[in-house]
Amino acid sequence: MLDALGDANRRLILERLSAGPLPVGALADQLPISRPAVSQHLRVLKEAGLVDVSVAGTRHLYRIDRSGFAAVRDYLDRFWTTALDTFAALAESEAAHPDRAEPEEYPR
Repeated sequence: MLDALGDANRRLILERLSAGPLPVGALADQLPISRPAVSQHLRVLKEAGLVDVSVAGTRHLYRIDRSGFAAVRDYLDRFWTTALDTFAALAESEAAHPDRAEPEEYPR
């Protein structure tokens, strides 16, 4: 999923889709890339689980897939939680030993 988010055009597509479902043509009209390129980016985003598509007649409407973004958020939250835990341990260590300028060892 993170690989799919690494491309600036894919992020632009997701920003446009955050306002609601859109067909490929409407997305292409709003972006500085061709319609075939938009289709290719949408395929990558769909394979990554970040967008979903529904078919209405001949129109394919793309929308954000919330479950995919929940997985991305869970992944990133692990890092945030670890960083907060490390910061809390460091702050507690400094509070317990205010005479030390720097702790001897950072908790992991």
